[in-house]
Amino acid sequence: MATAVTTTPDPQPAHFGQAAGPCAMVLFGASGDLTKRKLVPALFNLVKASLLPKQFAILGVAVDQLGEEQFRAQVTSFLPAEDRGTEAWEWFQQRLYYHCGDFADPATYATVSERLGQIDEQFRTEGNYLFYLATSPKFFGSIVEKLGSAGLSHQENGRWRRVIIEKPFGTDYDSAHALNRQIKAVLNENQIYRIDHYLGKETVQNILVFRFDNAIFEPIWNRRYIDHVQITNAETVGVERRGGYFDTAGTLCDMVP
Repeated sequence: MATAVTTTPDPQPAHFGQAAGPCAMVLFGASGDLTKRKLVPALFNLVKASLLPKQFAILGVAVDQLGEEQFRAQVTSFLPAEDRGTEAWEWFQQRLYYHCGDFADPATYATVSERLGQIDEQFRTEGNYLFYLATSPKFFGSIVEKLGSAGLSHQENGRWRRVIIEKPFGTDYDSAHALNRQIKAVLNENQIYRIDHYLGKETVQNILVFRFDNAIFEPIWNRRYIDHVQITNAETVGVERRGGYFDTAGTLCDMVP
C-alpha cells in the first residue's frame, strides 16, 4: 500500500528578500577569470534584485596595471548587453574601484586601508568590510596575515570584518589544517567563510536529489553495485590566462572536490 506524504516547504529566513546592510567588498585577484565570469555577474544580479544596500562599493585589488575605467570595462564584460546603460548598470559601475598592488607587499594593505576609509566617507559603508580571496591558493594565508597586520581584520564598535576563501582549501588533510591554523591566528571562526562555488551548481545538487529522493535508486547507488564513475566536464573555455593557477592547483583539485 502506498502512502502519500505531504511536505511543507521550509519557511524563508526572516531576512530573505531584504537588502544587506552597509559594507565595502574588497576583491583580491580582481583582474582574474573568476571575478568577471562569476563574482561580478552574481553581484550585478543582486543589484537588479535590490538586494545590495545603497551604502555599498567594491574595491578590486590585483597586480595588473589597470586604470579604473579599464578595470570597470574588464570585469563587466560578461554582463548581458541589454543591461548596459540601465539605471542598475550605472549604479553598479560607479561603485567599482581598483588598486594595483602586490599581495606580498605590506604597502598594498596600507593603501587598501586608506582607500576603504575614502569609500566609508563617500558611501557611508560604516567600516564593515568583506574580503574575497579570488586568488591562487598560495596567497590565502599571507593575505590574511597581512590584513591582520594592517588592522583590517579587527572588529570593534559594531563594525564587522569577514574573509571569504575560495577552494581549494589546502591540497590534502595536513595542508588544510596548516592553513586553518594560519588564518585562525588572525581571524575568529565567525569571520571565516570557506566556500566552493562549484557545489552550488544545479547539476551537482541534482545528483544528490536524484539519489536520495528516489527510493528505487538510493539502495543501489553505493559501492556494492557501482563499479566506477566517469565524470565529463565539457568546458567551452580554455586555460586562457589561468596557466599560473592550474600549474599549482591542477584541474583535478580545481574541479573534482
